[in-house]
Amino acid sequence: MRVVMFGYQTWGHRTLRALLDSEHVEVAMVVTHPKSEHAYERILADSVEDLAQANGVESVLAHRPDEALVEKLRAVEPDLIVANNWRTWLPPEIYNLPTHGTLNVHDSLLPAYAGFSPIIWALINGESEVGVTAHMMNEELDAGPIVGRKSVAVGPRDTAIDLVHATVDLIEPLVAEALEFIAAGRTDWTPQDRSKASFFHKRSLEDSRIDWTWPAEDLDRLVRALADPYPNAYTFHKGQRIRVTEASVSDGTYGGTPGRIFYPEGKGVVIVAGADARFGRNRGLRIERVRTEDGTEYAGTEYFTTMGGYLTSHP
Repeated sequence: MRVVMFGYQTWGHRTLRALLDSEHVEVAMVVTHPKSEHAYERILADSVEDLAQANGVESVLAHRPDEALVEKLRAVEPDLIVANNWRTWLPPEIYNLPTHGTLNVHDSLLPAYAGFSPIIWALINGESEVGVTAHMMNEELDAGPIVGRKSVAVGPRDTAIDLVHATVDLIEPLVAEALEFIAAGRTDWTPQDRSKASFFHKRSLEDSRIDWTWPAEDLDRLVRALADPYPNAYTFHKGQRIRVTEASVSDGTYGGTPGRIFYPEGKGVVIVAGADARFGRNRGLRIERVRTEDGTEYAGTEYFTTMGGYLTSHP
């Protein structure tokens, strides 16, 4: 099969490696985005362009498809397009062009967590596993029939970057398996159960703001989901923003008002958490490390030298 790949960063790089290693395909062309200095795009930034060039594959740089690219694809006459971490919309004249359609690889266990930042959202929400899904592309984003899925368990102290590395390692075996199926002539893909679908928006600064009315268990997952190198969870202390880089659920239960800087415990300081904290039955969030706006790192016990006062969601 003649294959064209659309992809970017390490996700696209791993996909291209799987294609180059497959006995079933000839990689005719690669389409990738130009390098970017955007914070998110510097994370896992293995170059698809460099890998293509090292293997003698033509690479095209584009932010989004245009008519010239469509004409180029028509000239290539691909049997299959494979996409992974292509950041802009692919129109029907592209995804319907190949004989076998377009195989998209998405880093969630579809139909759940379609859309953006699925691993971060899944960790925040306390999912027990994450993974990757290969599906055929159709007119609805991440909604086409499923060719295959692979998953990994979420560990009790995993951060988002831990899970990203774990799921990236699933890409090559998943793509290899999907190519085997397609080369064998299979088309009996599994329709997605739309009653189980969820669709998430791109994350922004607002999504990293700590709400102290959340239970401590949820806040712990938020901090781990936004651990370095992602933009960290943040709160305000005496009007200044601080980033919470390490935290855990307290051993003891603490009552009062959400956000109260309350009690030293272990290697951190406990902040009262949960909308019903007034009853005194909640665990708190034990802050163990913070980073101030000037980039200085502090242990929780070093930063919070006196108890009392509040952490707030806004200055």
